[in-house]
Amino acid sequence: MTDAATAPAAFVDLQVHTTASDGALAPAAVVEAAAAAQLYAIAITDHDTVDGLAEAAEAGARLGVRIVPGVELSSHFEDEELHLLGLHLANRDAMRDALADLQEQRVVRAQRIVETLNAHGIPVTMDAVLREAGDGAVGRPHIARAMLAGGWVREFREAFDKWIGWGRPAYMAKDRFDVADAIALVHKAGGLAVWAHPGELATPARIDRLAKLGLDAVEVLHPSHPPYLVQRLVDHTEKAGLLPSGGSDWHGTQEGPRKLGGQLVPKVWLDWQDERLAARAAATV
Repeated sequence: MTDAATAPAAFVDLQVHTTASDGALAPAAVVEAAAAAQLYAIAITDHDTVDGLAEAAEAGARLGVRIVPGVELSSHFEDEELHLLGLHLANRDAMRDALADLQEQRVVRAQRIVETLNAHGIPVTMDAVLREAGDGAVGRPHIARAMLAGGWVREFREAFDKWIGWGRPAYMAKDRFDVADAIALVHKAGGLAVWAHPGELATPARIDRLAKLGLDAVEVLHPSHPPYLVQRLVDHTEKAGLLPSGGSDWHGTQEGPRKLGGQLVPKVWLDWQDERLAARAAATV
């Protein structure tokens, strides 16, 4: 196998999910897929948990893939939900302790969704949802898989489109977690705070306001971002003095637009993140 670091064009993928949250593959299997794709590095960014990082790091050391320890947090900014990636987490214990409450909120939210589905005549159970989640942090994808397994939807996406997606009958909003608090938590854990898949919401004014709150980077490359938006985000991010990031948001499926390494995120973007962290560390000495 060619070492990813010496491949002719080294690419990274800085948003990947595993079974520690709502991904389909165990952390080691995700790293194996990254090695097969000849990626130099991947960031493990499970929702509200860092429990998959140790297994991923062991596999990365064995297979020659750099593992960037991360997490994905759901926060709020100006009445909009904002997903924040914490990358390069050095203090996982600090992050793990803070995430305990968020994981409990996930279970409560799932229970409310199940109860609403039951009221609409869909007899999915919380036990079935928890079986789908296994040891991972419970999320709506687990509810969708339980609905699919029970035969109440014909395909996974139908569960979101008809029942549990935003604006659908069984949708439940998450408890509010202010983005300023989320950014502070990422920094406390020694990481960089990255606005995940911002889409059209990432106007120059919003990026500037988030930069003042401590945002470090914007995920400009994402499967949901068309080329015209990518260039716009690159420009806005650079003008605000922030760094670019990018990832596939891969959950382990073999279908759909989210392919591991499919965004062709250049390794130099990871280098710039390393440099930002080094400069921050030097400034605190």
